[in-house]
Amino acid sequence: MKARNLFNTIAKKAAAATGSPWTFLAAVAIVVVWGISGPVFGFNDTWQLVINTGTTIITFLMVFLIQHTQNADTAAMQIKLDELIRATAEANNELLDLEELDEERLEEIRREYEQMAREAGDALARVRACHVARRDDEAV
Repeated sequence: MKARNLFNTIAKKAAAATGSPWTFLAAVAIVVVWGISGPVFGFNDTWQLVINTGTTIITFLMVFLIQHTQNADTAAMQIKLDELIRATAEANNELLDLEELDEERLEEIRREYEQMAREAGDALARVRACHVARRDDEAV
């Protein structure tokens, strides 16, 4: 098995395991046991160092694990969105590689879509006003 595939498999299993309620409860139990053991160790520096070192190492490793799974999820979602755009006849195909565009072009496209949203909202308001006017006419 290639290193990349091995890492992907381990990352998925670790992400599933760390996201479970049982893992959370285990973490809470570790913190409680550590807290209760404070008086036994006189709340000394070594006692504090144990939890600090443990949480630092776990946090450091989890950053890479989370980033890997986030990258994979984002890539999958992007492919799905690209397919929806591609399959829609009236779609703007420029949006297929939107994440590759520069900030200036992204801002232009955002403004275009905001304008379309305003126009759609205005049209909806006119339709609603028309329906209200018809009901008022029918009530008379």
